Amino acid sequence: MSAPVRHPAPPTATPRSAKDPSVTTTSPAAAPAPADAAGGPNRLQRVLGLQALQIVLILAVIVAIFGTLAPESFLSAFNIRSIVINTSILAVLGVGMTFVIITGGIDLSVGSVLVFSGVVASKVMVAVGGEGWGVALVGLLAACLSGLGWGLVNGLVISRLKVPPLIATLGTFGAALGFAQIITGGIDLRDAPQVLVDTVGFGNVVGQVPVLSVVAALVVVLGMVLLHRTRFGLYTYAIGSNIEAGRRTGVKVDRQTLKVYAFAGLLSGFAGLLNLAFFQSTTIGGQSNTNLNVIAGVVIGGTSLFGGFGTVFGTVIGLFIPTTLQSGFVIIGVQPFWQQVVVGVVLIAAVWLDQQRRASAQSGKPRRSLLARRGRGSSKGI
Repeated sequence: MSAPVRHPAPPTATPRSAKDPSVTTTSPAAAPAPADAAGGPNRLQRVLGLQALQIVLILAVIVAIFGTLAPESFLSAFNIRSIVINTSILAVLGVGMTFVIITGGIDLSVGSVLVFSGVVASKVMVAVGGEGWGVALVGLLAACLSGLGWGLVNGLVISRLKVPPLIATLGTFGAALGFAQIITGGIDLRDAPQVLVDTVGFGNVVGQVPVLSVVAALVVVLGMVLLHRTRFGLYTYAIGSNIEAGRRTGVKVDRQTLKVYAFAGLLSGFAGLLNLAFFQSTTIGGQSNTNLNVIAGVVIGGTSLFGGFGTVFGTVIGLFIPTTLQSGFVIIGVQPFWQQVVVGVVLIAAVWLDQQRRASAQSGKPRRSLLARRGRGSSKGI
């Protein structure tokens, strides 16, 4: 009778030898390769969960709806160019507002500072006289310095006097607009060098690509680099995420706050000159809702009103949503006032989703986005 055959013991979970990396061990508890290694459902959930992608998809859906209802009018080159131009000046303001809101602050004065800077620029250019680029550059300098001055006022009042940003910028909102009306007597100024109007206001770089939008795009790129690739942007996120932690790690919170509001004011001044070049007017009575439109675009774009989170790219997409809605409603014959209703609903939804995200992060249980959940459901049905 032969002896019983002894089978080898099953492999154990012995760790790989550090001295012999070629040794490969097997473990019964080893997890299988993730399903998303080849682009499975988990990867789809992560991609759909990206907040920036969600905003882009919302804009794409809006474009698709209006493009289907009125393809010849809405998707025409003229209409697309109009939407881009209408968003350009708001995008310049939105870059500065993104930095401000990331710090946990707010700036209600951007529309009034835009008007004041345009008034000062117009007055200075008239005083200098002439129609050339030299006069236009002097006006640019005057507008930027005016905006920078108001930004410094906001920053000093908030960082030194410890006045809440809402109250401080509400005060400068009224003061800047009041000074502009005092200077002009409440009448719009229409003095701007023709070269500025023809080139920046209505000129094209190539084909139907407007100079105004290219200038705004350069400001947006500058804002992206400044926010994501410099110490200035890092400190901005730091004081918005946790102001005390930032202070303990060496961030000069008051100085950084002053710089952020000064930067927002500078861009508001620059936008004032762009506004003057495009409208050929200081538009004193036409900027009452500019601050709210910019804030709405920034928040819809994913920047948290609670601070510490946001992107310039999301802001630009968020600003395109209201202008696209307005253009689409006009084309299909719906009262454009519905745009305000839709934007209000989207704004409330954006803030609610941000609150849910923050609550999930604090509880340690990440909450999947709506699109991610839909993506998971679709993958189960495959």
